[in-house]
Amino acid sequence: MKAKRTIITFGDMRVGKDSNRSKRTPTVRKDKTAIIPVDRFPALPGDRPRVETGSAAVADLGAPAAARPSMAEREALDRVDLSVELAPTRGLRLANPIMVASGTFGYGVEYGEVVDVQRIGAICCKGTTLRPRAGNAPPRVTETPGGMLNSIGLQNPGVDAVIEKYGPVWQGWKVPVIVNIAGESIEDYVEVARRLDGVPGVAGIELNISCPNVGKGGLQFAIDRDAARAVTAAVRRATDLPLLVKLSPNVADVRPIAKAIEEAGADAITAINTLSGLAVSPDRTRALLGNTFGGLSGPAIKPVALRIVYEVAQVVSIPIVAIGGITNLGDVLDFFACGAVAVQVGTAIFADPELPVRLGEELAAECVRRGLTSYGPLVGTALPKRAGASSAKGAEYRP
Repeated sequence: MKAKRTIITFGDMRVGKDSNRSKRTPTVRKDKTAIIPVDRFPALPGDRPRVETGSAAVADLGAPAAARPSMAEREALDRVDLSVELAPTRGLRLANPIMVASGTFGYGVEYGEVVDVQRIGAICCKGTTLRPRAGNAPPRVTETPGGMLNSIGLQNPGVDAVIEKYGPVWQGWKVPVIVNIAGESIEDYVEVARRLDGVPGVAGIELNISCPNVGKGGLQFAIDRDAARAVTAAVRRATDLPLLVKLSPNVADVRPIAKAIEEAGADAITAINTLSGLAVSPDRTRALLGNTFGGLSGPAIKPVALRIVYEVAQVVSIPIVAIGGITNLGDVLDFFACGAVAVQVGTAIFADPELPVRLGEELAAECVRRGLTSYGPLVGTALPKRAGASSAKGAEYRP
């Protein structure tokens, strides 16, 4: 076993110490986007009322712009501890719990000119495979009410090219970069993990197990408990890097799978991946996406993601990172209440690239408003005292 490495540190602080879009012609109506950018400057105690520029409600064209935090307020914000340990025994500590999801932020460098990436908690880079992949046939993306469907097909240059091109860049960043990896066999996952192990700038690995296992006739690793356990254990043996495993929502009961992943050595669980969905072509003669099926993401899936985080938090003791429909601070707080200790912002980034940074600011402001010096007390507040029944039973209608 190799010596454990500290990926990034921010002092001795822990959570809780304070307690390609395709064009599509609409056939009936044009749906309004459900992802709405919000105010960059969160309200703080003592703020003056804000004026929305360009609003019809602005009677005085000389009204002042939104008030920035005062010096005292900024000092209060600076005292809030937003750090979180995702892999305490392996040294993965984030400066704040607002991450960006794989597939929505490229390799980080693509957003460097519009976003201060150093202020994000962590970056989960685009899915990476052993060999280059061209991806699925177009169309690959389409909007849906409350979200989008995508079928990119893991297009990427392969792990060796990713290491060569982006590793040196990541090494110079203070924000941790977690590489999302995928494969068609356990051997694929293991080999990618081995090549990433020890690469400067790689802070951890996120396993995308929602991939077809060619050894089992195309069955996804994520929907079979034994397969999920086997791939997690194999990658755990292959690397000392912090290991996050991403759950699929496309199962009847996710709890046994989450528990198996924890027992196999995962440091944290991310939940959830996209839901399987389909869109029909405008003339209704075929499926719209080139690959027929796609992954549904965006605000429409938030209730499903909340339910899964809520269930998983009751059966595992490792950290949970929540993903699914986050567009504002309220969404973040909902996931915290259901047991997540960090979140990943995904689809909303396409409409508002600065959202992840702003959410960190807003979370700090919310802690100040509540008189907290850590967001720890906000975690798990909606969880029951005892583990409840599976939603597969609880969601049934009983007259």
